[in-house]
This record gives sequence, C-alpha cells and structure tokens, in this order.
Amino acid sequence: MMLTGLFFVVCTLVLSGFLIQSAAARAADGAKKSVGAVVTMQLDLNALMNSGKGGSASNGQTPGVIGPNGDLHIDLVDRISKSQVVVQCNYTTQSGAAPGSDSKLYRPVSTSGGSQSGGVDFFKADGVRDLSVVDDFRNGDSKLVAGTGIGPNSPAGSVVIEKRLADADHLKVGDKVHFKIGEIDPALDHSKEFAFTVAGIYTSDKVSATGQNAPAMLDPGNQLYVTAAGASTLLGKGTDSGGGVVSQATFTLSDPADLGRLKADATAAGADLTIFPLSVNDKQYQTLVGPITKTASFATVTVWLVSVGGTVILGLIVAFSLRERRKEMGVLLSLGENKPRLLGQHLVEVFACALLAIGGATAVSGVLSRAVGNHMLAGEVSSAANAPKDQTPDYSGVNGIPSHDSPTVTPISKLDVRIGSGDIARIGAAGLGIAAVATLIPGVAVLRLNPREILTKGD
Repeated sequence: MMLTGLFFVVCTLVLSGFLIQSAAARAADGAKKSVGAVVTMQLDLNALMNSGKGGSASNGQTPGVIGPNGDLHIDLVDRISKSQVVVQCNYTTQSGAAPGSDSKLYRPVSTSGGSQSGGVDFFKADGVRDLSVVDDFRNGDSKLVAGTGIGPNSPAGSVVIEKRLADADHLKVGDKVHFKIGEIDPALDHSKEFAFTVAGIYTSDKVSATGQNAPAMLDPGNQLYVTAAGASTLLGKGTDSGGGVVSQATFTLSDPADLGRLKADATAAGADLTIFPLSVNDKQYQTLVGPITKTASFATVTVWLVSVGGTVILGLIVAFSLRERRKEMGVLLSLGENKPRLLGQHLVEVFACALLAIGGATAVSGVLSRAVGNHMLAGEVSSAANAPKDQTPDYSGVNGIPSHDSPTVTPISKLDVRIGSGDIARIGAAGLGIAAVATLIPGVAVLRLNPREILTKGD
C-alpha cells in the first residue's frame, strides 16, 4: 500500500505536468495560426554607408544623400512575397505632395502673407498597398464616405482624399487632380505635374490644427492616401526601375521559425540582406503565449524534479524491502533459485504497484492539472499585465501595418487540458521506467547475495 500510494503521487504529478505541457503546445500552435509572425524589411542606413554603396560625389550624387542603392523596390518585394512561407505581404511608402495647378492645400483658417513658408508646405501622401488595414481605418477614426479605397489592384494613379480637402477643392470621385513632387531636392523637377484620379473620399475624426503658422502637412485634411507606385512618383523616384520604391515591407509568416526559409528565398530573389535586413516581430504571438509558456516551463521543471525525487524515494523503499526479506531470499537461493529470477520477482511486484498507480493517476490527473495549471496561468497573466509596457512599434497588426497602439490581443488565460492515448503512453513509460530504475539499482545487492552468509549471519 505504501509503495502503490507513493507511485500514485509521483505518477499523478508527472502526468499533470505532461498534460500542462501538451495544453501549452496546443495553445502555442493555435496562436501561431491566428496571428503568425511579422517580418519587417527596411533599409539599414549604417549598413548602406559601411558597404560603400551610399551616395557619394564620385557617382554624381550629393555627399551624405542616400543613393539608388538604398531604394527598396516594389518588384523585389513582390518576388519575395511569393515565398511559400509568406501568408500575407504589405508595404508602405512615406511621401509628400506639392499642390498642382488644380489643387490647393486645405487651410482651416486664413493665413497671413508671410506664413506660406515660401511655398514649401505640402500634402502628406502615404503610399499603401491596402487602405483597409491602415490604423485609422481599422479602428474607425477614418471612414470612406464615397468611392473605394486603395487595394493591391488599384491603378497606380489612384488617390483617396479627406472630405475637407474635397470640399475645399470641389473634388468628387472620378475627378482628375494634379500634384507635384513633394521632396525638397534641387536636383528634382518640381515644375512637372502628375495626374491622379480621386478613387475615394473619407472622413477623419481628427481635429484640424489651429493657429496661422501650423504646417499644412500636419492637418488631417491634407492627408492623402495613394498607391506605393504613386508615392514613389511623388518622391521623384518614378516607377520605371523596379516598379517604384517602398519605405518598408512586411511579410506575415505562419510560424516565427520560418524566418530562415524566408531569408533564403529573399536572397534567391536578389535581396541584399545586409542593407535590407529581415527582422521578425512576434509581439502579438508573445503576448498570447508568454504566460502559458512560462507555465509550461514550470511544469517541465516539476516533471523532472518529481521524476528524480520519486525515483530516489522509491529506490530507498525498495532497498528497505529487500533488506527486510534477506532471509526469504537466502532460503530461495539455497533451494536453487537463480539470482536474475529472484530480482525479476521484485521487479514484477513493483510493476504491479506501478500499474495500479498509473490507472489511478489517469483518473484524477485531468482535474488536478486543469485546476493547478489555470491557477499558475492566472498568476503569470497577472504578472504580464503589471509588467512595464514595451514602447517599440508593433508591426504585428493585420497585414503587417505598423502600429504604436497596444496589441489588441489578450494572453491565453485558460488551459485546454485533454487526456489522450499519447499522454497515457507517456506516463506509462515514465512510471514503469521509474519503477525499473528504482528496483534495479538497489537490486544489484541481490546479485551479490551468498545464501550461506544470509542464513548464518542474518542481518
């Protein structure tokens, strides 16, 4: 009864640890499928300069100015996005746009003659691949009220404008509007106008800046959304080489472990990963599985401690039992019983106790692991909630759009404990393994027994 009871405690704790580990693994797999991991690709300016491929006077560029080798082209990103490990791809281009002959900046208040900044104020033009995943549109701060947004198949000359600007410039969906390059670079042609078609009109909840000297670019009414190719044109880069440029590309992977495969595919596509490194951002995934991973780690440590401690204690009990039965073994040996069969007898006895204990552990471990695991997990979730917030940008939003907002996901706070045949097989192997080690190590003493010494000297 003592041996069976001790085995029951050991097997129950070990099986509970196995169940917590299995539940954590299932939760992690589910989290990978739900949020994946986002890999960011963008220019590393220091690496570009150190490589000697940056701007220089020898190649006709202004010293200290980023040259064409620092451009991340749309065509390259599209080739990388065809990798089998990429679930979704997105890219953005930050640009500006100068007013054309038929467009003017929206100004909520009249400006004095000297506040025009010499004509260097611009529209803010963001090149996007999919407007619906931009933060302001995802969280409802901005809404389309006419036309369509920017999508992967939108014409390069599409533009979505804010309603205040549309009213001020008397623009509606389908109208043509012209903009000029919005970069302060004397080498660019600032007189050339580029035609855009108003694809949609949106409203923004953001309030216009007040004051006569407020830059027009910072006014939400002057926020334009164009395609990445359109933004590239307004940067003065054009679209002839590589389909235009992007400021940043993001690739959503189903598993953070696929980063190595993505790097190999990006290199094969022609990317220089020294200048345009790939860095994984799995903030949402870590938010989901962080507490449960710590709980699983604690369960793993518990399994090892209980297994080692249980083996030692059971070994001592078996050794004590063998000592108490020395005379019995001496009589059996004197009658011709061989030592391996005598050791096997004790092994069968311990195995019988272990099987009974494993059966009982299987019946109660599900309830115990669910209660203990959820209690530990609640503590880890609470600790994570009280931990200092990571202020780095989060690129793990839908389609990889960068966001400085807090992740919208909450940590997994409940274990889905299930007892399967695999778990029973694992505890069976572990329990019988512990029984074998606990019996065979002290059982070595049986192989050294001499029946004459046992019967004549006793203990």
